[in-house]
Amino acid sequence: MIGGYLAARAMFPKSRDDISRGVAALTTAIFNRYIRLAIPFLVALAFSIFCAIIARQWIVDDFVPDAPTWPQLLAHLLMLQGVLDFDALSAGAWFIAIDFQLFLLMLVIVWLGGKTTYAKNIILILITLMVTASLFWFNRDPSLDDWAPYFFGAYGMGAGVYWAGQKEKSGVLWLWLVVSLTIIALIIEFRTRILIALTVAVTLFFTIKMQHSAQSVWQPIPRYLGKISYSLFLVHFPILLLTNATFAALGLISPVAGDVAMLTTWAASLLMADLFYRSVELPSAKFFRSTNKRNQH
Repeated sequence: MIGGYLAARAMFPKSRDDISRGVAALTTAIFNRYIRLAIPFLVALAFSIFCAIIARQWIVDDFVPDAPTWPQLLAHLLMLQGVLDFDALSAGAWFIAIDFQLFLLMLVIVWLGGKTTYAKNIILILITLMVTASLFWFNRDPSLDDWAPYFFGAYGMGAGVYWAGQKEKSGVLWLWLVVSLTIIALIIEFRTRILIALTVAVTLFFTIKMQHSAQSVWQPIPRYLGKISYSLFLVHFPILLLTNATFAALGLISPVAGDVAMLTTWAASLLMADLFYRSVELPSAKFFRSTNKRNQH
């Protein structure tokens, strides 16, 4: 849902000029999104493979990945591991692949809508149709959970929240249309994941003004945690492998040791995420931003 909100903020046209630039830059947008996700992901994947080698010395469990094969590595490079039915080499790898698919799907919708006279309305109609198909069909079939349409119901809700926050009456009405469709879909078949997405969407909509106006001495903390959230998502699993291996090697298996291991993993993951953000994610983002600027000139 949050991903849909951010994607809509990045893509939705604000003028006819924006639409033209969006169409012309379609390939560049796809490439940039892949690079934005892939470089940190691949570095974290290498770290996860290294940590798994260590963890396998002391832990025999399904959650520890086996040594990767070359086809498996290639599938991860292309973000097709789930589609091609390869085991993930790190927890959350499936989500990165799905996020890329969802971004592509939203980008294509905006691109198609942008080729029409009534661009904004057509884009909203296309998103609504895709949200409806997802909620009432795709998301009810677990065999489709390696494909973007399975998740587009929640993703489209995020786009609805963004559009509703643009101070246009039509945007608010469109959001409540999506909310109504979601409630009907839940009545037909209740799914906790959809209810959570709906709750977050409605909460986000009613707190947008509060987020912009709120001033607090604590505000920099969640803001920075938001900045490093992708890095945290990438590195928490290899850190989990290391802490589990360490506690297993020391023979610490009591409930108290489990609590200490959990807190240690949490703290170490935050520290590693901060390091990863500064040394990998941020430099790669700056490099490709500067490359894009040079190419535009």
